[in-house]
Amino acid sequence: MAKTTRWRRFLIWRLRHINNQNFMLILSVFVGIAAGITALILKTAVYHGREFLLDGIEWTYQNYLFFLYPMIGLGVTLIFKKYIIRDFVKHNITSLLQAISKRNSIVKFHKTYSSVIGSIITAGFGGSIGLESPIISSGAAIGSNVARNFNLNYKEITVMLACGASGAIAAIFNTPIAAIVFALEVLLIDLSRFSLIPLLMASVSGAITTKLFLDENILIEFAITSPFVVSDIPFFILLGILSGLTSVYFTRMFLWIENKFEQIKLLRNKMLIGGLILGILIFYFPALYGEGYNMVKALIGGRLNEVFHSSLFENYTHVWFMVIIFIGAMVFLKVIATSITLGAGGVGGIFAPSVFTGAMLGFVFVYTFNYFELGDPLDANNYTLVGMASVLGGVLQAPLTGIFLIAEITSGYELIVPLMLSTTISYITVKSIQGESIITIQLAKKGELITHNKDRAVLTFMQLSQVIEKDLKSINENANLEDLVKVISKSKRNIYPVLTQENYLVGVVLLDDVREIMFNTEMYSTPISNLMIMPPASISYKDTMEIVLKKFTETGAWNLPVISKGKYVGFVSKSKLFTAYRQYLVKITAD
Repeated sequence: MAKTTRWRRFLIWRLRHINNQNFMLILSVFVGIAAGITALILKTAVYHGREFLLDGIEWTYQNYLFFLYPMIGLGVTLIFKKYIIRDFVKHNITSLLQAISKRNSIVKFHKTYSSVIGSIITAGFGGSIGLESPIISSGAAIGSNVARNFNLNYKEITVMLACGASGAIAAIFNTPIAAIVFALEVLLIDLSRFSLIPLLMASVSGAITTKLFLDENILIEFAITSPFVVSDIPFFILLGILSGLTSVYFTRMFLWIENKFEQIKLLRNKMLIGGLILGILIFYFPALYGEGYNMVKALIGGRLNEVFHSSLFENYTHVWFMVIIFIGAMVFLKVIATSITLGAGGVGGIFAPSVFTGAMLGFVFVYTFNYFELGDPLDANNYTLVGMASVLGGVLQAPLTGIFLIAEITSGYELIVPLMLSTTISYITVKSIQGESIITIQLAKKGELITHNKDRAVLTFMQLSQVIEKDLKSINENANLEDLVKVISKSKRNIYPVLTQENYLVGVVLLDDVREIMFNTEMYSTPISNLMIMPPASISYKDTMEIVLKKFTETGAWNLPVISKGKYVGFVSKSKLFTAYRQYLVKITAD
């Protein structure tokens, strides 16, 4: 009780002495540092955990431990979810978008640590996932919960959630600009003075935190060894198209496998099936183990033997078609390994797998071109890096995130032109085939996807139940005009639903239609069926607000009835709809 009182006093003191703008800046720095520390713990734990598990183990295809590691990781993760956090909620970017649109940006507190612990177990034992989504999830949870404890409003909580996510991205890659772009492009936070400065502070804080303490070997950094040549433009265009097609394959394969695992009801069976298949994949293709950034580093560093190490192809790095087959297989197999890991209950994301897939695509593209001498030799590193950005931008449908991420990772903008060209073409290719991205498609189907289009964003936040009016007086279908007049005398509305005994709607009576006869007693025996009309349309209780608005637009009606399983619920009026719309518009856009 004393603690609660002290906290209340502090909140009162804060309101008196620190204005909201300055307080948001203070919180953004704190959230950015906290997200940076979270990223530091996660990356370090996975890095040293991998070394511990593989220390002294010969990386040969006879090594049957690779069958067991994924199964162990998935099993321990399942136990952690079931018995410790007791929640099977997903730890990905999609869940954050859903929190923003449906839960007032409130993220469960346990995500501040459960995402990290779950991904450490999953990735540490070889789960073929990315660590970015869990770190983003933890960072966002920190921002959301800190803001909620300070009694901030929805807009401020959303900004703090985005600060946590951008601080996490900046901490993982040491890319503060890409982190801000990610928050604006992927989390769909509007760019305004209110949100930009806190995002900047959080991103810088996260980046500095890991830059100071993270082992240099763990940081993801690449150097550009050859400048961009204008004559390479046609090949970067071609790589962009291939990246777009690969992104579509990545998305559809991921969703297909995810759907197959959702059909398996027993968690134990999911874990056993997923662990077995994943173990087989890693057994034959060790490059699929974990995130895969070490493989990307080896590829860009020209150490092809490290990528092939321990695989069936180990002794064939000098055979051109074996290189193409092996690296090409990585392009198609990484998403399969990732979706199986996540479908079987692992904790992770698709960020790193997208980058890995793009790196393999870019390398196999340039390797094939150079081997067959189709023109002047192309620089393998440049195409590998551009492939990373192009596939990431295509899978997330966030081209700016892909562009700035690779530009900052390479500590310069030497490749900015090919990055922009290839990633944009990849995005256009994906958009022409796949309407929604891998992280938004499920929300879009449910009508829960927020967008930068303010009209659609407001409609996403609005709930039909909040605008239904139930104070209208109804009348039985067997009644007559005399009964209607009695109802009208007790009502302040001008529309009257006509219902059956079982509450089914059979029509409506408009006051304007009976005004001239309602005081004519000779007409009182007129049955209601002769006075009622059918409404131009009805609204289902399950309709999204976008569908509701469309029905009003198409019919030109001012009021429409709401039906649930055939039975009458109430009415929705344009006036109430527009009032709610204005309230939500102010709520999400007020600066």
